[in-house]
Amino acid sequence: MIKWFAAFVGLMFYGYRGAILGFIIGSLIDSLTSSRGGFKIFSEEERVTPGDFELHLLTLSAIVIKADGKVSQQEMDYVRNYFVQAYGKERANAVFRTFNDVVKDRQLDERRISQFLAARTQYAARLQIVHFLFSIANADGSVSQAEAGKIRQIAGYLRIGVKDYESLHAMFFKTTDNAYKILEIEKSATDAEVKKAYREMAKKYHPDKLQHMDEAYRKGAEEKFRKVQEAYEQIQKERGL
Repeated sequence: MIKWFAAFVGLMFYGYRGAILGFIIGSLIDSLTSSRGGFKIFSEEERVTPGDFELHLLTLSAIVIKADGKVSQQEMDYVRNYFVQAYGKERANAVFRTFNDVVKDRQLDERRISQFLAARTQYAARLQIVHFLFSIANADGSVSQAEAGKIRQIAGYLRIGVKDYESLHAMFFKTTDNAYKILEIEKSATDAEVKKAYREMAKKYHPDKLQHMDEAYRKGAEEKFRKVQEAYEQIQKERGL
C-alpha cells in the first residue's frame, strides 16, 4: 500500500516521473513490511489493484475534507482512525504524515478519480464509498452544504442513482420525511409499500454484500444497514404498525 501513496505524493509534487520514482521507493518499503489483503470489490471486466482502490479512496476523502475551504481535525481523525482499524497504527501514521500535506496544499480531480472507480467497481461498493464520504464530512458534527454538494458531484461521477444518493443523504440530514427518503419512498406510501421498501433496502444494504472487504469498511456498511432499520422502525411507530 505504501508504494501507492509514495507514487501519489510523487505525482502531486513532481509529475509522472515523480510518481514512478515514488512507486519504486514505496515498493522497497512495502517489501520490508507485512501486508494485508485489500478490497476485493472490483468488476470482472476490468480490475484495479487493492492499492489503486485505497489510493483513490484516500484522494476522494481529501477532496471532501477540503470542500468547505477548511481542513477539519475531526474529519482528518475520522479518516486516520479508519486506516488504523484497517492497517494498524504504525502503518497508518506513516501514511498520514504524507496525507496531511496532500489535503492542505493540492488540488485534486474528483471527476477523473470517480469515473475510474465507476468503471471498475461494483455498485454496492460505490454506495459504500458515498456513505463513507458522508461519514467523513459528518465527523465534525454536521455536513456542510459545500461538502454535501461535493459528495453529490462525486456520486454522480460514480454513477450512483438519484434515489440511492438521496437515501444516503437523508441518513445525515434530519428532516420530517428523512425516514421515507432513506427507504426511497414517498410519505404517502401505503403500509404495504413501506414494508416492501424496507425489505428491498435491507437486501440492498445488507452487510453480507461487503463481507469480503476490510473490517473498517464493513462497519460502515453495518451503520448504513442500521439506518435503514431505524427508518423503518420510526415509520412503524408513527403509523402504529
